[in-house]
Amino acid sequence: MDGSILGIYALIILLGIIGLVFIIIIGKYIKLWFQAFVSGTPISLFNIIGMSLRKIPPQIIVNARINSYKAGLKGISVSDLETHFLAGGRVLEVVRAMIAADKANIPLDWRQATAIDLAGRDILDAVRTSVNPKVIDCPDPNKTSGGMLDAVAKDGIRLLVKARVTVRTNLERLVGGATEDTIVARVGQGIVSAIGSMSSYKDVLENPDAISKKVLNSGLDAQTAFEIVSIDIADVSVA
Repeated sequence: MDGSILGIYALIILLGIIGLVFIIIIGKYIKLWFQAFVSGTPISLFNIIGMSLRKIPPQIIVNARINSYKAGLKGISVSDLETHFLAGGRVLEVVRAMIAADKANIPLDWRQATAIDLAGRDILDAVRTSVNPKVIDCPDPNKTSGGMLDAVAKDGIRLLVKARVTVRTNLERLVGGATEDTIVARVGQGIVSAIGSMSSYKDVLENPDAISKKVLNSGLDAQTAFEIVSIDIADVSVA
């Protein structure tokens, strides 16, 4: 009898140890499950464990799901998040970009956002630039000796010019659209061409805005990932 009791006690202790180890192992999954549950976006515990077995970080998916739901982006499912991660995408960055776009009333759906991300573009930076245009130098001082454009008016006088181009991201053209380097090259070429059409260098010095307007109206942002907001002649001098 005593042996039977001891055996039962040993079995209970063994089961207790096994249960404790089991709780420790799945404790982090239970924490994530509870976090999703109290956030109003319940995710099955087995689904969370399955993510780990599929080599998908559950923490990323759960956080992305909670953030998107709390921001009102209710059309994004857990399956969508998992699929994008497995495709090599940056799930949290995409969700943050969509939240930023939604707050700024910029149309951006899940399919478009993930396509931009998988194309290797920084989707969050693109949305920010779409909201807050940025200024780029023309020419790029890091790629041009002296950081100035060299142009000649019809009277043969050589001018050195530097411009600043304000651009905002065009999300619809971001996939496959040309980069900032193309904008800089086109604007630079446009300025040189516009100055070359002027009768005298004095016309450029007296009215540099005429050059800006002429270049701006040339549609230089076609097939690029940006929209040119303004072109400003920052500096012009006789060489």
